[in-house]
Amino acid sequence: MKDTEGLTPELLLHAYSVGIFPMAESRDDPEVFWVDPRRRGIIPLDGFRISRSLARAIRRMDYAITVNRDFAGVVDGCAERPETWINSEIARLYQDLHDMGHAHSLEVNDLQGNLIGGVYGVAFGAAFFGESMFSRRRDASKIALAWLVQRLNAAGFTLFDTQFLTPHLATLGAIEISRGAYHARLREAIARAADFTAPPVPRDPQAVLQRSTQMS
Repeated sequence: MKDTEGLTPELLLHAYSVGIFPMAESRDDPEVFWVDPRRRGIIPLDGFRISRSLARAIRRMDYAITVNRDFAGVVDGCAERPETWINSEIARLYQDLHDMGHAHSLEVNDLQGNLIGGVYGVAFGAAFFGESMFSRRRDASKIALAWLVQRLNAAGFTLFDTQFLTPHLATLGAIEISRGAYHARLREAIARAADFTAPPVPRDPQAVLQRSTQMS
């Protein structure tokens, strides 16, 4: 669907509430189109999987986690790849949603304060729609996802939508469900309340690991 004339942050938020989301063909394509996948990717919030090697990387704590510290930087990091669906219109709309308190970022910084990875998405009720993630250092995006899942659980979210199922996300516990099953979960989630900004960032990485299922 390509009927995106007059697209506003409010319309975008409504689209999420009924199960569709925007994409562009490329960075330089000004058009934005709606997507409503027949099969939907989600990460069950009680089923995020962390490998032993990722657990070691999380425990090292040679990084610092921040929340909503550099939303624009995370969006830019997600878009700085040869092919991206994030064009200038989409970046603007998500910044507007962030300013309204509906889009959030979780940043992974090195100990010198440089942004090395992160993830961002949209919150509506108790549903979190993960949009994109990036990494400038090995495992930084996986670390971001692990801390994000901890935050979603702590904040009372019940649905973590990844839009599509990729082989990478499948290794972390993502599954694919039908459109009908997704819409049922979505209706239930948006009827609940959750606050992405409420939980503090844990000092102990064990808080991130304790809810996860370890892989060998």
